[in-house]
Amino acid sequence: MDKIDELAQALAKLPGIGPRQGKRFVFYLLAAPAAERIKLAELIASLGKEVRQCPDCLRFYNGTTASVCSHCSDTKRDDSLLMLVEKDQDLTAVERAGTYRGRYFVLGGVLTLSGKGAIREKELIKTVEKRLQNGLKEIVLALGATSEGEHTADRVRELLVPYRERVVTSMLGRGLATGSELEYSDAETLRAALSNRKET
Repeated sequence: MDKIDELAQALAKLPGIGPRQGKRFVFYLLAAPAAERIKLAELIASLGKEVRQCPDCLRFYNGTTASVCSHCSDTKRDDSLLMLVEKDQDLTAVERAGTYRGRYFVLGGVLTLSGKGAIREKELIKTVEKRLQNGLKEIVLALGATSEGEHTADRVRELLVPYRERVVTSMLGRGLATGSELEYSDAETLRAALSNRKET
């Protein structure tokens, strides 16, 4: 396989990128100055060295010295709240809304009705048990208003049954349009959804 096709196929594996777009990226890079290609290659190579996954919330963060991310090390955050999100981008969207000041846990995916997909079940249980020792009172299910989000929420509720006596489970209010993903919601919509969350 030639290098153009090989790189195009590698790029096509990225979310939202198809084979045609992958090839367009390759030809863009070929036409770009060599310094731009070198910089891009350096940035990709440095991801593994300079970006770490937080052992507490499982989001990715910059830093080679801090043992946990800035959200988890922030002593001013509310330990009584734990928000579960699908991915890092959802956490970023919630932070941008500026309403929520509790803790986070990134599930790392969603479950489909056909049985595909996976979430971090063992890590979630471990986190809930740890957070209970620090005063956890409410778990907020902040998942997209999609069938996958609903199915994942159902599975999370099953996992949380043993803790029902000690912690309330809530979900975002329907400020979110059905079928919408958290990542793409504007700050005002997220604020409304968070303010109108209800116990499940």
